[in-house]
Amino acid sequence: MSDLLERLRAGLPPEALITDPDVTASYANDMASFCEAGAPAVVVLPRTVEQVQHVMRTATALRVPVVPQGARTGLSGAANASDGCIVLSLVKMDRILEISPVDRIAVVEPGVINAVLSRAVGEHGLYYPPDPSSWETCTIGGNIGTASGGLCCVKYGVTAEYVLGLEAVLADGRLLTTGRRTAKGVAGYDLTRLFVGSEGSLGIVVKAVLALKPQPPQQLVLAAEFPSAATACDAVCRIMERGHTPSLLELMDRTTVRAVNQLASMGLPESTEALLLCAFDTPEPSADLAAVGELCTAAGATEVVPADNPAESELLLQARRMSLTALETVKSATMIDDVCVPRSQLGAMLAGTAAIAEEYDLTIGVCAHAGDGNTHPVVCFDHADPDESRRARESFDAIMALGLELGGTITGEHGVGVLKKEWLARELGETGIELQRSIKAAFDPLGLLNPGKLF
Repeated sequence: MSDLLERLRAGLPPEALITDPDVTASYANDMASFCEAGAPAVVVLPRTVEQVQHVMRTATALRVPVVPQGARTGLSGAANASDGCIVLSLVKMDRILEISPVDRIAVVEPGVINAVLSRAVGEHGLYYPPDPSSWETCTIGGNIGTASGGLCCVKYGVTAEYVLGLEAVLADGRLLTTGRRTAKGVAGYDLTRLFVGSEGSLGIVVKAVLALKPQPPQQLVLAAEFPSAATACDAVCRIMERGHTPSLLELMDRTTVRAVNQLASMGLPESTEALLLCAFDTPEPSADLAAVGELCTAAGATEVVPADNPAESELLLQARRMSLTALETVKSATMIDDVCVPRSQLGAMLAGTAAIAEEYDLTIGVCAHAGDGNTHPVVCFDHADPDESRRARESFDAIMALGLELGGTITGEHGVGVLKKEWLARELGETGIELQRSIKAAFDPLGLLNPGKLF
């Protein structure tokens, strides 16, 4: 320990090192339940690329594991510390280095907050689409690490589609540059895409070149109430089948709606079994919403209410964004699943989840990026009750198994981390895991970067 601190201090300012055990313990884990976390030896908060390189060279020399972190808003344990590790928190590297309206790119450090970037590029008439529910607090580096999505993905896609290039510090301290600043580029293997979603296991992202889009018109939102999740899912299928491209298409079940009302008195209709939110940011959103409203009514909606203005629309989106937070108030703990299925199987996924909730005698609320088939079943339980905790974990696994049975994936945007290691192996198979391990070894032969995550 003394040797580690001595070497780190040789290349870092005093304020970049945290050694107080009470403080370092606060960096031990992200927001996931049922994920083991160790006690870090030290927390480092670098401000420069050179400082990150110094940390990695020191870690390699002493064979000390390094766990990179952003804002720790993750939901899979990917940012959890291991015993004796260096926690490398990138939150102080928070500069927006460049915004180019001509090239439609932004160059940022990993600690930039998603919402801060979105507002900054908006001042230039530009738009950075990926918008996780935690966008006011999560960092771009964390978004890249987990390949995060958000509400707008149905039209604009996920983080991976906006990362053009990266600078990353490798395990031995070398600086790797990947990708490009150009609109096109196919030179060599796509190492940029390889880093996106790697959860800090291949290198430390210290700079990102991000693609931007022209800022769209303000969107308008329609809310449709349904007597069942099945009819709401039928409406989703009709909307997508007819070729509509909404800027968001979100679903909240009855449990979620009630939790949001309980938390924030939003006045959402508690009599509904499923609430579907559909938005358009087209030049004539009212016409698009009217067409979708007809499809919702044909699918069985009991009421269809288009927002009259952007302020009403934003209020509905706030309700959706606080869904996960609201469900956390139902019981003392939650496990948030992240299963994505083909859109055609969305109804089967929700019906199966409801059956699992009944089987395990648990409250499981579901909110979903319905246009993507990406569901977030939230298992609510009392962590002080051993039997209920056991049933919660078993129901979580049952939901993931259901997703795979329906042709889906165990994670659409939250990542694997610690929570879903076993399930990653089931999804990828023996050959897939073997090749993944080989890639990891090529970048990090000593296995120092975020050990114990993914596989």
